[in-house]
Amino acid sequence: MGVKLGDIVVGREVDLRDLGGRRLALDAYNALYQFLAKVRQPDGTPLMTSRGEITSVHSGIFYRTANLLAMGITPVYVFDGEPPEFKRRELEERAARREEAREKWAEAAERGDVEEMRKYAQAALELTDEMVEDAKRILELMGVPWVQAPSEGEAQAAHMAAKGDVWAAASQDYDSLLFGSPRLVRNVTITGRRKLPGKDVYVEVRPEVISLRETLESLGITREQLILLGILVGTDYNPGGVRGVGPKRALEIVRRHRTVEEVERAIKWEFDVPLREIYEFFLSPPVTDEYDVTLKRPDAEGLLRFMVDEHEFSEKRVRKVIDEITEAYKMHAGGGLEAWF
Repeated sequence: MGVKLGDIVVGREVDLRDLGGRRLALDAYNALYQFLAKVRQPDGTPLMTSRGEITSVHSGIFYRTANLLAMGITPVYVFDGEPPEFKRRELEERAARREEAREKWAEAAERGDVEEMRKYAQAALELTDEMVEDAKRILELMGVPWVQAPSEGEAQAAHMAAKGDVWAAASQDYDSLLFGSPRLVRNVTITGRRKLPGKDVYVEVRPEVISLRETLESLGITREQLILLGILVGTDYNPGGVRGVGPKRALEIVRRHRTVEEVERAIKWEFDVPLREIYEFFLSPPVTDEYDVTLKRPDAEGLLRFMVDEHEFSEKRVRKVIDEITEAYKMHAGGGLEAWF
C-alpha cells in the first residue's frame, strides 16, 4: 500500500532515457508484484509453463531489466527482509484480501466470465518464495546487483541513496522519502500505457522524479514533520491513518504541532502500535552496508538454460535479449556509466 503523499509531493516527469547513466535502488517486491499483476493472459491468468509454473515474474524481471540496462540505467534490486512486528496485522489483512479474491476468481472461472476473472486475477495472486528466489537467480545470471535488506527494502534503498551509492530509490510508493532518500523515482518498471481501474480508458505513464529537499521546501516542513504527516495519513504500520485526516489536514497539523510529542497531544490515536514507535522506525530503520552495486558480465549460457530449458521461454527472444544486455555491459564497463554517475 505505502503512504499516500501523491497530492502534496513535488515531482517532475522525465523520459526513461533521461535516467541513463544513473544507478537506481529498486524496491524489488514492489516491482515483482507489478510484474505478477501486469504480465498475464487475456482472462487474467498469469503466464505459465506447461507444468503450471507461474512465470510472469520471470518475464517481467528479465525483459524489463534488460530494457533498463539498454538505456544506460543500472538497476539495483533491493529485497525485503524481516518486517517490523507492527506490520504483521497489515500483512494478515492483505492475505485475507487475496484469499477472498481467489474465491471470486474461481467462481467467475466456473461461470466462464472472462471479464470478472480478469478483474479478480490481479488481486488473487501471491508472490511466493520460489518466485523471489528465481528472480534473484535471473538477476545474478544477468550480472545485475541485488541487495538483501535486513528489514524493509525501501528503508535500505533510501539508505543507499543517502550514502550516494545509488542516485535514487525507485518505487511506486512514497515511503522511501520518509526513510530519507534524497530522491524517489516512480514508474520505472511500469512505463507505457495503463488502463484505469474499472474504466475502458488508458493513460500514458511516464517516470517521475521527486526531490525530498524540494518537497520539504515547498511544504515548509522538515523530514521529521514529513514522517509525522505520513503517519497521520496512514502507512503500512497504521493503515488508513488517523480518522478524518487527509494529506492537506495532516500538513496543517504538523505545521502547527512540530514535534512528535505535540502531535500526540493534538490527535486521537486509535492504533495498537504507538505513534512514536512508527516514527522512530522511519527515523532509524534496520539497514546494512554489506552490499555490492557493481554491474557484472552476464552469463549467456546460464541464462539460456534457466529461461529456455527450465522455464520454456522463446530461445530466439532470449538470445536477442542476451545480446542486448551484453552490449549494455560493454558500454557500462567501458567507463560510460562511471563518467555519468
